[in-house]
Amino acid sequence: MASSEIKSGALVTLQDLHPSSSYFKQGASLRVTGRLQDYSVETAIATIVDGSERLKINTQHLRELSFRVGSVYQFIGELLIQPDNEAVLQARVGRNVDGMDLNLYHQSLQLLRQFQANHLKNPAV
Repeated sequence: MASSEIKSGALVTLQDLHPSSSYFKQGASLRVTGRLQDYSVETAIATIVDGSERLKINTQHLRELSFRVGSVYQFIGELLIQPDNEAVLQARVGRNVDGMDLNLYHQSLQLLRQFQANHLKNPAV
């Protein structure tokens, strides 16, 4: 029987999503955060940005979420790699996170990764 387990979204920044990254793989379950640059009601495609990086988000499965250009959003979903190596996140969860300090978010993510690397290297007995 096939497993229908939904995986948690790995915390990543848009800077982490490049073809040589371990996160850049078909079907990877990810959690991304960025400022909404544009949104098309016709295609349900949103584009979020973080610094100079951008990512398209397919929001067709999201309900009850209103989009405002300039607001900060967080999405959890699966990464779909297009033939031209462009990534699109198929969102299953989305939320507005206005008020989140993105610089502090990046710092905390970096500290979390350092902690996890040290913990995996030196597991408690």
